[in-house]
Amino acid sequence: MNAVEIRGLSKNFGSKQAVCGLDMTVPMGAIYGFIGENGSGKSTTEKMICGLIPTSGGTIKLYDRAYTDDEVRASIGVLIEAPGCFPGLSVWDNMMLQALNLSIPNAEQEVIRVLKLVRMEGAASNKYKNCSLGMKQRIGIAMALLGEPMLLVLDEPLNGLDADGMRIMREVLCDIVKDGKRSIIVSSHLLGELEKVATHYGIIRHGKMIREMTAKELDLSCRTYIALTSNDMKRSRSLLESRYSRVEKDEAGYLRVYDATAPEELVKYLYENGICVTEIMTDKIGLEEYYIDLMKEGK
Repeated sequence: MNAVEIRGLSKNFGSKQAVCGLDMTVPMGAIYGFIGENGSGKSTTEKMICGLIPTSGGTIKLYDRAYTDDEVRASIGVLIEAPGCFPGLSVWDNMMLQALNLSIPNAEQEVIRVLKLVRMEGAASNKYKNCSLGMKQRIGIAMALLGEPMLLVLDEPLNGLDADGMRIMREVLCDIVKDGKRSIIVSSHLLGELEKVATHYGIIRHGKMIREMTAKELDLSCRTYIALTSNDMKRSRSLLESRYSRVEKDEAGYLRVYDATAPEELVKYLYENGICVTEIMTDKIGLEEYYIDLMKEGK
């Protein structure tokens, strides 16, 4: 059984089609990285999953049941855009209001549990308006976790975080799914950070799902390359481009060769042409570069 199964989903806003025949599968226990450009249909899809806006066509199943089922709806936690908190109230009071709004029994114990899970138990007395952006993001996730939902839908929870905030957020997301029962759909433009936690990916473009894959499948799909520097970079590039189909200069100043068989082959070839290689290594492209290449193919 999957946490989410979507088939042929569509959404029209007047004459504009925001989502077009989208298929999507989120396994149980997954951290599903939902990726796409601004305006690609990510937030619209997330809102339809949560029942915040109606669909124009297609089906959405959550845990093998219709997403409109009351029991299923009660098992979804949502953070889209920003948590609805009162700025002048404390974190604790905001959390208690939400717990009471959801009719959660033993509300105090439940608030203590979720604040501890998101590493915010020490800030319960802070006024919401005085919290940092990273703290507010974690408060939003804590609110979404009230009542122990089976599915979390998080829209850009990594935005605006510093390095320590991102580390904490990664730990929180991994803690949520470690029992294998809960699943998370998380959208983000910070693909390098998403790559550190996601177990599955869905890449959307112009309202259509263009690729779904596991983290392992992504790793196998990401091409290996040889990166080097030399004592004559301009001539090195010219020589390498005459022999290999794809040679690029990256932001760090290295020449990348994508279809060479071994570093020794490049060193020998350049040495025979009077060039000394000063540094060489083998590496693999990450999620961000894979995504950029995929978008280029689409264009």
